Amino acid sequence: MKLDVIVARADELIVMGQQVVATRRSSGYGSDVVESAPMKGFRAAVLSFIDRVYGRDHPHFSEFEVSTNDSWFYNAEHGLAIVKSIRDEIAGGWLFTIRGLIAAEVFANFLEMAEHLLESGYKDPAAVMAGSVLEEHLRQLCKKNAIPIGEQKNDKQLPKKADRLNAELTASTAYSKLDQKQITAWLDLRKNAAHGNYSAYTAEQVAQLLVGVTNFMVRIPA
Repeated sequence: MKLDVIVARADELIVMGQQVVATRRSSGYGSDVVESAPMKGFRAAVLSFIDRVYGRDHPHFSEFEVSTNDSWFYNAEHGLAIVKSIRDEIAGGWLFTIRGLIAAEVFANFLEMAEHLLESGYKDPAAVMAGSVLEEHLRQLCKKNAIPIGEQKNDKQLPKKADRLNAELTASTAYSKLDQKQITAWLDLRKNAAHGNYSAYTAEQVAQLLVGVTNFMVRIPA
């Protein structure tokens, strides 16, 4: 799911909120109210949206949840204002920019450590570390594109394998099929390193892995 699709959904929620506000009427108790059924629908839809985009721990979720816990007119007004603010934040690129900057800094540190390991003659842990950074970057890309990183199996929520994430990101046009093939090769190298198949690759290939993963993350940021 692309950024414009997320913004479009936020626009739909704004329209929904405006429709709720339009049901304003006097309660007879000094404060106006809105129709409770549309208000509940608006509240549920927005909370689901915030949970999916930001997560339940984000201040947007708690702020909206508290501000819309009744059907007073001011509850609807406050809820609508929060959705408009969220919409502007997402459209301005702040959601993914901040996440991406933090992740990029962390990943750069790990890749630097992997490079140091390789230069010290430890190609195998360097390959594992670089592959782990790549896999986590794929997970971050999935979150950016609203692709679930887990799946339900036997009543348990399990993380999807990196190859599956790679395929789903390609299908969502997050990057090209050529990128997918290259990532598959990198993941295979990491798998060989993690499983002790150290003769299946060379130090030169690990060096290429480090350069390739770094360039990929710069070109396709999360």
